[in-house]
Amino acid sequence: MLDANIKQQLKTYLQMLRHPIELVASLDNSAKGRDMEALVLEIAECSDQVTVKLDGDHAVRPSFAVAKAGESGRVRFAGLPMGHEFTSLLLALLHVGGHPPKVAPEVIEQIKGLKAPAQGGHFETVISLSCHNCPDVVQAFNTIAALNPAFSHVMIDGGMFQSLVEERKVMAVPAVFDQAGELFGSGRMLLEEIVARLDTNAAEKDAEKLNAKGEFDVLIVGGGPAGAAAAVYAARKGVKTGVLTERFGGQVLDTLGIENFISVKETEGPKLVAHLEEHVKTYDVDIMNLQKANALARTDDGKLAVTLENGAKLTSKTVILSTGARWREMNVPGEAEYRNKGVAYCPHCDGPLYKGKRVAVIGGGNSGVEAAIDLAGIVSHVTLFEFDSKLRADAVLQNKLNSLPNVKVILNALTTEVTGDGTKVNGLVYRDRATDETHTVELEGIFVQIGLLPNTDWLKGTVALSPRGEVEVDAHGKTSLDGVFAAGDCTTAPYKQIIIAMGEGSKAALAAFDHLIRH
Repeated sequence: MLDANIKQQLKTYLQMLRHPIELVASLDNSAKGRDMEALVLEIAECSDQVTVKLDGDHAVRPSFAVAKAGESGRVRFAGLPMGHEFTSLLLALLHVGGHPPKVAPEVIEQIKGLKAPAQGGHFETVISLSCHNCPDVVQAFNTIAALNPAFSHVMIDGGMFQSLVEERKVMAVPAVFDQAGELFGSGRMLLEEIVARLDTNAAEKDAEKLNAKGEFDVLIVGGGPAGAAAAVYAARKGVKTGVLTERFGGQVLDTLGIENFISVKETEGPKLVAHLEEHVKTYDVDIMNLQKANALARTDDGKLAVTLENGAKLTSKTVILSTGARWREMNVPGEAEYRNKGVAYCPHCDGPLYKGKRVAVIGGGNSGVEAAIDLAGIVSHVTLFEFDSKLRADAVLQNKLNSLPNVKVILNALTTEVTGDGTKVNGLVYRDRATDETHTVELEGIFVQIGLLPNTDWLKGTVALSPRGEVEVDAHGKTSLDGVFAAGDCTTAPYKQIIIAMGEGSKAALAAFDHLIRH
């Protein structure tokens, strides 16, 4: 299961174990069960601190628990945690073995102080091994289970446990279920976000801390590439800088392959975000993560105030808006009802759940055509719908798409409705713009790839917005409100690219500093 290089790395990491651990496997006679047996035995070979038991009696088979010697296992893997999830396995071994997680001390204390919900503290996360968002969620719940005995967690490979996926009607990953079998959450969730949801007093405590902060010189709203660059440039000027963000990293966290970031041949979104955060933290920047702004106004004394969703208020001499964008939705009947029940936005994450099924891709740009190409290797058939009379993707992508036998392209198609049986998608209705005829296509999944929508709803009536909802900026990143600047995908700056957002963020920070020294 493990090659020589990985085994050597594993031996090095397992030297960090502070106390013995056990791998307790509940197996069956399947090929996956035999692979799992081989895996746990190979892990044990890498450290005398690790022992294996193959007589586990857990109901979910094949699976294995990682437990402190002499204790019952609170961290379990139902599936082979390879690929993206191998890091989840490694961290579980270390954390259960007493090696402290790389988490802020205050978060660790918050985790240890959590009380299990009324229905119990057991959680299960259904994942896909090709999903790059799933490991963050698995690692977060594993960390909570390792630190707090009131909680336990199981990673479930949806590809291995198809009957469970169908029983729970899982159509998007990661999907987290609580002890009562109810959906706790889906999609990427950070540890701090999960802890905040489990801590019933978190919002009140956060508001109290935020209200106690003094006035900033530069307050950046949004923590994507534009916000991170703005923070570095502002902090380097020696001014009091804060970053208020719902999720540090923004869209980049959900981006798998990045091959056009100059000087870096190729990387992945989460890796780039980790480097961004590390860079920002080398300066005296107050990062306020998992916080949502809902109002911007000028105070009576001429300062700028940003009000948060939890009621807290922050003041600053200047503000940089870098709130980014989100996936654009079709806004048709049935889309919201069947979101994560057949309507999806990440083909790489959720594609494996549709193996052998019929799906649609909405959008004929690069993202849509790339999605259709990827899905064609997994599903039985892909129908790509494009509103225009021709595809807008690069020619090389169109040529690849046209070579695939199980892909059909429908042009001049206006999606008018998503249909379903009450629990999951079963079709799509579209109108042919050339003939005005209405058609229904039977399918099990719909992947929406029609671009981005700026996160500026909360700014309507405060700063000037374009007809598309983008913040209008001049060549210096200035908005219509004095002292307020903007950068990145939420603005009218053309070409929504990571490297452009970083340049715009840097420019906005320099403009904000220029404003400070002239007022």
